[in-house]
Amino acid sequence: MTDKDSAIAATVMRERLRLGNFIRGRVRDQAETEDILQDVFYEFIEAYRLPEPIEHVSAWLFRVARNRIVDHFRKKKARPISETSDLGGDDSELRLDLALPSPEAGPEAEYARSTLLKALQQALDELPENQREVFVAHEFEGNSFKEISARTGVTLNTLLARKRYAVLHLRARLQTVYDELEI
Repeated sequence: MTDKDSAIAATVMRERLRLGNFIRGRVRDQAETEDILQDVFYEFIEAYRLPEPIEHVSAWLFRVARNRIVDHFRKKKARPISETSDLGGDDSELRLDLALPSPEAGPEAEYARSTLLKALQQALDELPENQREVFVAHEFEGNSFKEISARTGVTLNTLLARKRYAVLHLRARLQTVYDELEI
């Protein structure tokens, strides 16, 4: 084993858990998470063998992972409606999928993270109360639509519609922040 191979193996062992957790926090499907992680390490191995060294390996890995996650959601978004799940399934069309930069990725990532969280709070405050309540209960508290319906007495279809309007508003509102930060 060469010195480069040893350095690659050490980096993979050192960063695998943190990077896997980072991806897992943004991509719910375990198989997709593993695929993205493998893609990141493959790209790392290819780049590491180039003549120019990678500076700040950890930050580089997280940047590549974030790019692969974005690519994953772009591919998912580009699929025809017939290929996406229906509302009875995992409700992926109703997910905001806010990709926050890792706090460990340096000062720029920390700034982007805090900016996004502030923008999210402002955007949530702009929502009508009934939409905000459904969004918070489902996204942050982890309640199912059936649980929310049983607790509030609001029909499932009404809850789904409220969540959909909330997600559309939040996506539009936060897209400008993402564009400004060039995430």
